[in-house]
Amino acid sequence: MAGRRVVVFPSSAELGPVLAHLVTSRAEKAIASHGRFTLGLSGGSLVSMLRKELLALPQPDCSKWVIGFCDERLVSFDDPESTFGLYQNQLFPKINIPESGILTIDSSLPVAECAEDYACKLKQVFPGEEFPVFDLLLLGMGPDGHTCSLFPGHPLLEETKKIVAPISDSPKPPPQRVTMTFPVVNAARCVAFVSTGGSKATVLKEVLEGGKASPYPAARVAPTSGELFWLIDDPAAAALTIQVERPGAGAKL
Repeated sequence: MAGRRVVVFPSSAELGPVLAHLVTSRAEKAIASHGRFTLGLSGGSLVSMLRKELLALPQPDCSKWVIGFCDERLVSFDDPESTFGLYQNQLFPKINIPESGILTIDSSLPVAECAEDYACKLKQVFPGEEFPVFDLLLLGMGPDGHTCSLFPGHPLLEETKKIVAPISDSPKPPPQRVTMTFPVVNAARCVAFVSTGGSKATVLKEVLEGGKASPYPAARVAPTSGELFWLIDDPAAAALTIQVERPGAGAKL
């Protein structure tokens, strides 16, 4: 791993623009290096943050972007729980990303077949790679320390071969989901967590300061040779004792 950077902002208002610049700067770097930018998205508060902040920047050229989803709920795209549906409603039509560049699940399939189908889609986009190497993955963390749809104590935490795995017993509804596995997450060139709010403070301390013994799935994210950012706000960072970065206004990562 190239090193973990924990970057603290007064609030999400200061965090958001830095996140948007991280996305666009990594996109420019990837396209210059290998002709495209592969981005893995998560849901939750990230959707509205990216909508607001990406659209506030000069319009990036997204024609060479390829977007996948770090996890997805097995629901129809018009369901409020659909991560793709949220981005489709709030962001995708406003940027010039081709429809062929957005990799969606087939929600009509049973969950195990859906996971296999999505894994096949990723293999087609990342030919010849044992595990897809995304340029950037954007992750969130739940109050229980889960990330993607990888939950504490779940057998999927130990999955080492599958690219995408099904989960039919998610402790957080809806129960049926598909999720990237840790080998894919940790193969990425860059991973950025976004975690805000005081409800995350206790778990965040355990994840960032608990060492290898931490039971929380988010603590297992450690890119093999990529960058790892934790972008958090003051309320989420309230319990931390480790050294953190506190950038000034207009900072770029």
